[in-house]
Amino acid sequence: MSMNARDRLIVGLDLPTVSEAEKIVATLGEEVVFYKIGYQLVFDGGLEFARDLAAAGKRVFLDMKLLDIDNTVAKGVENIVKMGMSMLTLHAYPKAMKAAVEAARGSDLCLLGVTVLTSMDEQDVIDAGYEYDPHTLVLRRAEQARSAGMGGIVCSAEEAGAVRRIIGPDMALVTPGIRPAGAERGDQKRVMTPGDAIRAGSSHLVVGRPIVKAPDPLAASRAILAEMAGALSG
Repeated sequence: MSMNARDRLIVGLDLPTVSEAEKIVATLGEEVVFYKIGYQLVFDGGLEFARDLAAAGKRVFLDMKLLDIDNTVAKGVENIVKMGMSMLTLHAYPKAMKAAVEAARGSDLCLLGVTVLTSMDEQDVIDAGYEYDPHTLVLRRAEQARSAGMGGIVCSAEEAGAVRRIIGPDMALVTPGIRPAGAERGDQKRVMTPGDAIRAGSSHLVVGRPIVKAPDPLAASRAILAEMAGALSG
């Protein structure tokens, strides 16, 4: 992949209101070209905001983690394609992925399979009723996503190297749970620094609170971009 650091950094707009998200986007200006919008913002007018960002030339990762019957997933994906989104998540269940891939065929929408949430550790996975540990479950779902024709995978940077070996060089590998050295983990349990994540095989990094909650979001984003650029050139 020939993308530079700015193409690879996705700032997570995990904020309670669209007005706060608009302020962050204005503050970051041309420094950031890619944003993630998830549940919190979606339920405060975030879908229209996502359309506005795309219309303004920004790339938008719509983090909806879709999972439903095949027809419902397909119809949802068809409308998301019309919104001009760049990335969309769905849970990496084989039937849902196949339905989504067919619905997005011919478009530029990159479909991402969510393997195991980065807030979950081994005990959480056991409590959810899975027979696999997180690492094994991630790799199994990565194989299924590749077979379904998905555009990429979402997983912890800790699994990035192993997942990259399964999905090959061309699929996107998007890693949340990115924390610069010294930053608080918050509710994330499987985390990695930006530079280490790039070196591990991640193609895109999702960074939310370390930027949007920083005293100086622009300086925070520039520091992360510099660390990513260093890893890419190393």
